[in-house]
Amino acid sequence: MEAWLGLGANLQHPVMQLKRALAYLDQMEGLELAEISSFYRTPPWGNEQQEDFINAVVRVETCLDSLALLHGLQSIENSMGRQRSTQRWGPRIIDIDLLLFGSQRVHSPELVVPHPYMHERAFVLLPLSELDASIEIPGRGVVGELLLQLDCAGIHRLPDTGEA
Repeated sequence: MEAWLGLGANLQHPVMQLKRALAYLDQMEGLELAEISSFYRTPPWGNEQQEDFINAVVRVETCLDSLALLHGLQSIENSMGRQRSTQRWGPRIIDIDLLLFGSQRVHSPELVVPHPYMHERAFVLLPLSELDASIEIPGRGVVGELLLQLDCAGIHRLPDTGEA
């Protein structure tokens, strides 16, 4: 099954944190990294009183079901020191979101796929469109078309070295 993941960090050298997360993903049982977008420096979303984020999108192939994949991603976040907070959209050492799981729609207390806000977030759609602008977000539309409706001001692609 093809799945798409969104990665983000803005604490403790965020470029390094994304690279660490990619290394964990590369070692995850039942998952194969297929494509990795460029890294992007993006302004915070929601809670704007914090440092900029570094974001990327990854396409993976997996034999896991969506819930098992989510649990694996949460395990990586925990291994990297992610502290869950009641504060929404706050600073974090790493965030790995399951954006899409094939064309499936999942709605459970633990998981909603497609990610419920991805169509509103340029920091997700821009790196996703770099890999494939023709992806359909079930119930929302095509990534490239959705991106045209969003403000991408302040989002900057980092050099290929991934260094800020």
